[in-house]
Parts: sequence; structure tokens; C-alpha cells
Amino acid sequence: MSTYAQKRGFGAVLWDYLTTVDHKKIAILYLIAGGFFFLVGGLEAMFIRIQLIRPDNNFVSAGAFNEIITMHGTTMIFLAAMPLLFAFMNAVVPLQIGARDVAFPFVNALGFWLFFFGGLFLNLSWFLDNAPDAGWTSYASLATHSKGHGIDFYVLGLQISGFGTLMAGINFLVTIINMRAPGMTYMRMPLFTWSTFVASALILFAFPPLTVGLTLMMFDRMFGANFFDVANGGNTVIWEHLFWIFGHPEVYILVLPAFGIFSEIFSIFSRKRLFGYSSMVFATVLIGFLGFMVWAHHMFTTGLGPVANAIFAVATMAIAVPTGIKIFNWLFTMWGGSIKFTTPMYWAVAFIPSFVMGGVTGIMLASAAQDYQYHDTYFVVAHFHYVIVGGVVFALIAGTHLWWPKMFGTMLNETMGKITFWLFFIGFHLTFFIQHFLGLMGMPRRIFTFLPNQGLETGNLVSSIGAFFMAAGVIVMLYNIVATQVRNERIGNDPWEDGRTLEWSISSPAPFYNFKQLPLVRGLDALWLEKMEGKKGMMPAEPLGDIHMPNSSFVPVVMSFGFFVAAFGALYRPDGYAWALPVLIIGLLISFGAMIFRSVKDDHGFHIHKEDLIDKNDKGVEA
Repeated sequence: MSTYAQKRGFGAVLWDYLTTVDHKKIAILYLIAGGFFFLVGGLEAMFIRIQLIRPDNNFVSAGAFNEIITMHGTTMIFLAAMPLLFAFMNAVVPLQIGARDVAFPFVNALGFWLFFFGGLFLNLSWFLDNAPDAGWTSYASLATHSKGHGIDFYVLGLQISGFGTLMAGINFLVTIINMRAPGMTYMRMPLFTWSTFVASALILFAFPPLTVGLTLMMFDRMFGANFFDVANGGNTVIWEHLFWIFGHPEVYILVLPAFGIFSEIFSIFSRKRLFGYSSMVFATVLIGFLGFMVWAHHMFTTGLGPVANAIFAVATMAIAVPTGIKIFNWLFTMWGGSIKFTTPMYWAVAFIPSFVMGGVTGIMLASAAQDYQYHDTYFVVAHFHYVIVGGVVFALIAGTHLWWPKMFGTMLNETMGKITFWLFFIGFHLTFFIQHFLGLMGMPRRIFTFLPNQGLETGNLVSSIGAFFMAAGVIVMLYNIVATQVRNERIGNDPWEDGRTLEWSISSPAPFYNFKQLPLVRGLDALWLEKMEGKKGMMPAEPLGDIHMPNSSFVPVVMSFGFFVAAFGALYRPDGYAWALPVLIIGLLISFGAMIFRSVKDDHGFHIHKEDLIDKNDKGVEA
């Protein structure tokens, strides 16, 4: 972005990014927005740990603590982890399959802006009323009785954001099915593309139940319906079912792309083909399939009965098998490899024991009888942070270091990368390992303080100190990013020198049309095959010709902004404000007007002529 700014001025670059439908620029937008929300969620986490650093602390009030803990979980899952993974999916998947763009560039941009405005709306709750305060799962028994508009911000913000995520998932499914380069069969796709494919299928089936649950909640809160009101014949447990039918596949929507990132890293930096490729693909698909059959393990204490509990306990334990296959295959990939310990490889190696620890406690929680003891204690908090941080956040930071050169054309500093790793890795285990024992000692989740002389002081102090280490690691990484972009030292196609897949065959950053000629894929690790035969790049699968590209469009921003405006009208209408209904109508008119404009506008895109693609030293063959 900095190089563009030097050439064209800030305003031109801003307009470029507001109107872009280029998947690589949308990746950068996801990276910036997701990174911002990651910092916000991290700040909320620091407030939680400062409040719990000693007994009877009054750093924040009980009500504020409920809001912070709710917004921390909601922000990290929906507004940080998901979009940061979408950043890498957008930046890498079309390049890995040899495509010039995603299937629906306009929808790709719309998906981002819906996510962004939904996240913005949700976080404005801090300033406009009170923030959501019923936990990130927003259980109906708490949410329907929450005072103020916090839960309404949650419901409307997640609806808008969720539509954006659903669009992105559909887009990647269609892209991977339809837009692979000649020779790129399913069993030649890189593991990151496979994991994106399965995660996108999960999004397609997991987000509608959340949408339904949020809609029912909206009707209960805003129109006096009784879906979850027990006194009027409703049932609060229905919310739990709807939420977790979404919520457990959501864990795999996050973790599978993380697995894909690590699969790429192990292969590149062991200088070896990934061990057991076909079994890895099968395990990925099986995890996706089983992910829909385990949701009620979050509900062992709701009284579903021994038969339901037993079925879900067995299914939950079964999901450990394909995960175990993956762990062993990563270990065997490194076995006998020529390992290069770069910053991404540090994260990948550290991920294995960290994630296995999270998996082991998951098996403990899968036992319904034991879960009665662990449920709603800090043991559960420790478990899911070991999985989400030890799996997803490790992968996000590793992926940032791995693909930063491909996205920006500059290389992050390796020394600072390793300092980030050690600070964050030590802080992570300090923070969450001891929480297992706090949970076993009986410390409940979501409490804003604890009494002295209960044996909980030391554990909470150690946990809070660990959080400061993690924060220091993130600060070093931010400095690394800024310093790298200021220095702006350009690098070549394959800066790691051991790239195996198609994205490393083109310039860094990639040209906006990706490939002059679509590459011919002759096997798994397509670029590595060509390297082994002494070739410099990919063999083209077509003669050089004109390339058709989509036009930029401001319509996605307008459409998303309309829903953002309408949400405020919907939020305040039940309070009887005279302006609320007009705002709701104006917002919907903006959105639907933009949709009509889009549908009647004849937009055929533009062509890049082949004469413009031929460099002086280039005869048209992709170098």
C-alpha cells in the first residue's frame, strides 16, 4: 500500500481500496480490519486479566466486566480470527489454483464490506448505549432479560457480518470448483486450498442456523415474540441448539484453514512433499463432516438425557482420530527432511504440542460424566484457548510471516519475528496452562472477582503476567510490520527459496491479473516439479492472449452502508423515537437502490490486450 501511496497520493489509494474488486486488495482490507479488531479484542483480554490479577480487585465494575468478557469473545471469533483467515484465503487460494480472480469479484467485495460495517456497528455499542453483556454465546435466558440495547447491537451486528461471511464462503466454494488451472485436479490442490474448500462448505451449512437463531432473538427483543420466553411457552434451550449447531462447526471453520497454513509451512521448510497427502485430504473432509455431529457436547449439563449425551460423547471422541492422522503426518513430513528454522517454522513446530494439549483436554471434556465437573469452570476456558490460540492464532501469525512477501513484496524481519514468537509462546503457556488447575480447583468462568484465601491468587497472578508477555509479543510484531513497510526492500518471486506451489511462481506482489498465461499443472507441488527439472517457472497451458478483468465498483460499500444505517433504525424503533422508522426505511432504500442499480447497469469489465503483457525481455511465456 505504501508504494502506491508514494506514486498516487493518499486520496487516490483510498478510493482504489474502497472500490476494488481485486481479491489481493480485498485480502489487504481483511488483514487491516481483522488486525484492528484483533488489537481491540486483545485490549479487552488485557482488561479481563488486569481485573483478575488479585482478589477483590475493582479495576472494572461487575457490569463492565460482563460487557468486556462478552465483547472479547465475540470480537476475537467473529471479527478477528474469521477475517484474518479470509485475508489469507483471498491472498493465496486463487494464486494456488492458478486462477486470475475469484468466481464473483463483486460479491467478494460485498462480503468484506458487510463484515466491516457489521463489526463497526457491534463495536459502536461501547459508545452509544451499553455493550452486549450475556457472554459471547448470548444464551437466551440472559440475553432476553438484558437491559439496554447491548444485545440488540449483538443481534444486528452479527446478522450483517454473518451475511458477509456466508457470501465469502459461497464465493470460495465456486472458485475452487470452477476456476482451477488446467491439470489442477482436486488431488493436486495444495492443502491450504483443500482446507479453505472444506471450511467454505462448513460456512454454507453452519451460518444459516445462526441466522435463524439471531432472527428469533431479534423478534423476541424488538417485537415481543416468545420463542425463548419460558413463561409464555418458549424454550431457552432452543437457542443453545441453534447457536451450537453453528458454533461447533465454527471451531473447524477456524481450525481447518489453520491446519492448511501449517501443512504448507511444514512442507516448504522441511523441503519435502507433505507426508500422506491423500490421507491428509481425507482427514480434512472427515473433520468437516464430523464437525456437524458433535454440537451437543456443549450442552451435557442441560438435561438432554443419557442417550443423547452418550451419542455426542462418542462422536466428539471420534473426531480426535482424523486430527491425530494430521499430527502424525506433520511429524513424518519433518522426519528426514532438511529443516530450515524460519519464523513460520518456529510457529508450526510450537503448534504441535500446544494444539495436542488442547486436544487432550477436549477428550476429557467429551466424557459427559467428567463434563459435569468441568462445565463452566476455568478448565473449559483453558481448553478452548489452547485450541483457538494454540491452533488458529499461531497459524495467523505464521501465515502473516510466510505470505507477507507475496502480499506486499517486502520481507518481515526474521530476528524480530523470532522475538515475537518467544514472547508470545511463553506468555501463552503461562496464561492458559495454569487455568486448567484453577478450573479443577473450582474457579467458575465469567466471574469478575474472587475472594482471598481460596488458593486462587497465585494462579490468577501467573495467568495475568503471561497475558502481558503475549501483549509484548504483539507489540514487537506491529513494530516489525511498520519498520518493514518503511524500509520497503523489494524481494523476488520466491523469497523463501523453497516455494512448492503456484503462488511462488509469479512476482511479489502478484500482478493484478495474476497470470499472463494460465499455468499447466503436471502434479502435486506443481512449481517444485518444474524446479526439479531445472525450469525457472511454470509451463503455460495457453497461448498469450487478451485477459478479461472486472471493473472496480463503489456499489458494495453503498449496499453495506445502507444495512448499517437501517440497523440503527431497527435498534431504536421499539423505544418510540420518531426518527427511528425513517432511518430504517432510508437505510433499506439505500441498500435496495444499490442492488437495483447493480442489476440494471451493464458492466462488461475491461480487457488487457496481449501487447500490453509482453515485456521487452519477455516473449510472452510466464517467467
